[in-house]
Amino acid sequence: MKQYFGMSRRGELREAVQGLDRPQFIMLLSNKEQFEAHVRELEGIYPGVPSIGCIGMSYDTRMVVESGVGVIAFSDGVKAAANVLEEVSVMPVKYIQRLEQDVKTAGGAGNDTVCIDFCTGNDACVLTTINTVLKHKGISLIGGTGDAGKVSANGKVYEDAVVYGIIKNLNGRVKAYKENIYHRMENHQFIASQTDRANYVIGALNDRPARQVYQDILGVSEQDITTQTFKNPFGKLNGDDTCIISIKEVKGDALSCFRQVNDSDVLVMLELGDYKEVVRQTIREIQKDFPRISAVFSVNCLFRYLLFTQNNYMQEYLDEMGALGNHAGFVGYGEHYNNRFVNQSMTCVVFE
Repeated sequence: MKQYFGMSRRGELREAVQGLDRPQFIMLLSNKEQFEAHVRELEGIYPGVPSIGCIGMSYDTRMVVESGVGVIAFSDGVKAAANVLEEVSVMPVKYIQRLEQDVKTAGGAGNDTVCIDFCTGNDACVLTTINTVLKHKGISLIGGTGDAGKVSANGKVYEDAVVYGIIKNLNGRVKAYKENIYHRMENHQFIASQTDRANYVIGALNDRPARQVYQDILGVSEQDITTQTFKNPFGKLNGDDTCIISIKEVKGDALSCFRQVNDSDVLVMLELGDYKEVVRQTIREIQKDFPRISAVFSVNCLFRYLLFTQNNYMQEYLDEMGALGNHAGFVGYGEHYNNRFVNQSMTCVVFE
């Protein structure tokens, strides 16, 4: 299979798709002002081609497109279906037959098929719902949350929805990966309480105000908490894995996060590791698994992008990932990996 990346910083869609011939699956990454127009225009240029889209930044090995429009497409050896689950804040399972049918249409299994999704919110519930179908086929999922509460599928714009593509690689395997550049700090484990699940708020940690606990451990001012989370997010223990939880804002003595936390959840404090070496380890692992790579599609968290940019590492990161060959992706507001919703992570799918 082949992966195409095209862009226009001016937001000219036809410039972004110049050279895109006979795509079999398309992802649109646009801006708030032009998103709906781009969705309609894309469907007009490539009618009937399965497509999904959201509002967000895109990138390949050369550059990051912060505004304008980016297009990532697969061709020459994939079979794909795209669709939407609506009412995700209420009952996404209501539309689950669409996903069941699309998995049948693609006809794939875990070793050659992946699901890529863009979501408007309620991610944890959405992933649990989608996983009820994918787990029976062993199909992996990667994806993320777009901006401004809008997504698209097959030429139509949706709110309160998740759009997805089921992509079967006709010429080899696929495999999903998740990268974590943080590790656990010793002696800082907490029981969460006084949480507001609907608004992702942590009121207390070990029966002390969450804001005060965070400040006391790290010695930071209240004003610096929302940037300190780039280096020290929370982690939620999930078996042998740790799901990263970013802090969004301070609310009095509480902390509002980008991921839901429940009463009695066990949390730990994380700290930034040697992220350059972690990236190199990921690349080595992928190269070991895949001697021949057709393409890599990834989702990087906005906070990773900001951290890398502040440390003048973003272009170096893209250069390093270029060792894998054709690499492209988008910057999300939360990352999806199978049935897990995480923050400050990178997820990707590799096509043989």
